Amino acid sequence: MAGAEFRLDALALVGPTASGKTAAALAIAQRWPVEIISMDSALVYRGMDIGTAKPSADELAQVPHHLIDIRDPTQAYNAAEFARDAHALMAEIRSRGRLPLVVGGTLLYLKALRDGLDDLPKANLSLRAEIDAQAAREGWPALHAELARVDPVTAQRLPPNDAQRISRALEVWRSSGKPLSQWFAQADAQRAAPGLLNMPVLSLEPRDRAWLHARIGQRFDTMLAAGLVDEVRALRQQPQLHAELPSMRCVGYRQAWELLERAEQQGAPFDSLIPKLHELGCAATRQLAKRQLTWLRGMDDRVVVACDAADALPQTVRLAQGLIAGGL
Repeated sequence: MAGAEFRLDALALVGPTASGKTAAALAIAQRWPVEIISMDSALVYRGMDIGTAKPSADELAQVPHHLIDIRDPTQAYNAAEFARDAHALMAEIRSRGRLPLVVGGTLLYLKALRDGLDDLPKANLSLRAEIDAQAAREGWPALHAELARVDPVTAQRLPPNDAQRISRALEVWRSSGKPLSQWFAQADAQRAAPGLLNMPVLSLEPRDRAWLHARIGQRFDTMLAAGLVDEVRALRQQPQLHAELPSMRCVGYRQAWELLERAEQQGAPFDSLIPKLHELGCAATRQLAKRQLTWLRGMDDRVVVACDAADALPQTVRLAQGLIAGGL
């Protein structure tokens, strides 16, 4: 159906990590003329392929992909930038008679795309350094407790050791005097009239959490076999990279970096730490998936596919077809 006139601005395909979004996106691309806009805060980084489960060269060749490999790991990329880039890409893709398919699990990016977050305070590196230094002295649970006092809504949805998000929430509070949850509520209140962005959301969610946990474990095994440790070892050789960069805080990379550092300090062979890396990496990925599912369940307008059903893939294509056809 190349050249079809779509009334949809885009279709969003979301879900927790390891829910099968890549396979579902490629299946949709076989049925409709789409171009994929990656909505993943880790896939933007060059040289980070294994631990991000970046689509393979063959998968990338099957359908045009955007917003993959657009930053070096030393560079930042945020939700407001994603919203700006994605809006521009959507217009370009639609001008080619194709449908933008927004695929990923970075749900703050989805919120920015739908609601706008342009007014969120920009990163304050000096404040971030102060917060990191305080965490080194007191521990992240202590900072989580501080966040609970000033922004209980945000603290409630974050585990006590979620360093990256606790740091950002405290940074926003200290720089603006307004809790992060209040910034989000303000964005909700200022949302444009419903339907301004015509982008249905198709969400892959498991009925059985154990199914997703098994998938996470299998995928981490695959990453380790593919050379995740060597990938992180090579990144650590770059003098400009350090453990507190957003890129190196990505799940899997953070745990591998810390264990490689421990092995160097102790003069121990890293192979002995592989079981620990598997344990920590899987635990962090399960926590990520839990946060993603919590966020998704707050979106009443999403269309849900049981990604652990035997017919999940054809079901996804069938529902996507209905959403797309309804918007033609």
